[in-house]
Amino acid sequence: MNYVAYHFSVHPPQPGSEILMAMISDMGFESFDTSEKGFTAYIPEEMAHHVDLNNLSFSDFTYTFTIEKIAQVNWNEEWEKNFEPVMVGNLICIRAPFHPANKTVKHEIIIMPKMSFGTGHHQTTQLMCQAMYACDFKDKRVLDMGCGTGVLAILAHLLKAKNILAIDIDDWSVENSIENCTANNCPEIAVKKGDIESLRDIENLDVILANINKNILKKHIPFYSQKLNLKGKLFLSGFFKTDVDELIELAEGNALRLQTPYFKDEWAALVFEKV
Repeated sequence: MNYVAYHFSVHPPQPGSEILMAMISDMGFESFDTSEKGFTAYIPEEMAHHVDLNNLSFSDFTYTFTIEKIAQVNWNEEWEKNFEPVMVGNLICIRAPFHPANKTVKHEIIIMPKMSFGTGHHQTTQLMCQAMYACDFKDKRVLDMGCGTGVLAILAHLLKAKNILAIDIDDWSVENSIENCTANNCPEIAVKKGDIESLRDIENLDVILANINKNILKKHIPFYSQKLNLKGKLFLSGFFKTDVDELIELAEGNALRLQTPYFKDEWAALVFEKV
């Protein structure tokens, strides 16, 4: 799958970038990388024709953008040139194979992404990791929905989950997750290609991890609730602080009770319990 990158320059960057990201998040963008001067938004090439920025104007800030087509083969090259290890407090270091080991954290995860999001650099991945350390994963049945690089599934393994399924709709993500699971000595994680419909017949789960985007999460929340055991945990991220109230209302209407919110910059993560 090829992606199109929209490179936005926003003046002033805050709160302009946050507002603009929130406005375009419904257009099909899958990931955002922030910078000092704005942000880059990534969308699958086949979805790019849905993007219409002609009618977006704001009184508090201005923006310009350029468009770049990103082939899968180029993503790794750019990532490897610029990638630095990611630290989530003193809990975990997410690094590439060419980085030296870090002995100061509880866990390390080695990630080498292809055209997969989830290197750990994005705030939402960091929020999910932080939230996971506050939950008991020992012997739990876990689903990593939209696994990307498999980083959250691998962390669930490190936290002693016993049965882990990682699923993604993208061939590259599935291939990359398998490679990363092998690199982290957890080949027992089951990685499969599929969407929400492919999970209809699986056994109920103790934990569901979903770091995707708001629109997909809104469609999936009823299914997540159905598939969670009583007192099971649902971890959600991939959305902005401005989306939190909407997602809480939807979750509470599906027998899910908010336990803990997490925030980093303009991004949020929510942890719910099945009641």
